[in-house]
Amino acid sequence: MKAKQLFTSISDDIVVNKIYEIQNQKVMLDSDLAELYGVETKVLNQAIKRNIERFPDDFMFQLTETEWQSLRSQFVTSKIGRGGRTYLPNVFTEHGVLMLSSVLNSQ
Repeated sequence: MKAKQLFTSISDDIVVNKIYEIQNQKVMLDSDLAELYGVETKVLNQAIKRNIERFPDDFMFQLTETEWQSLRSQFVTSKIGRGGRTYLPNVFTEHGVLMLSSVLNSQ
């Protein structure tokens, strides 16, 4: 008897709409990746901290306040103090996304 494999299908449009260009690099936000991987942002960032040596600057970096404010102006986010972010987000390049997959033991 064959074991069934579950595959989550994610629309290309959903992923493409979560890619931003920052510092001349295409990146994805930690919160968007957490959503796509089905984990909380807090869990994702804890996994990164435990494996920080696997995420050099060309894989992941933290946004500056100016970059974050500019990005926030492009979409609606919750206000700080009402469940919003209390820190600047990490963003991941394509290599960082692939590394994150191995760190989270995800497909």
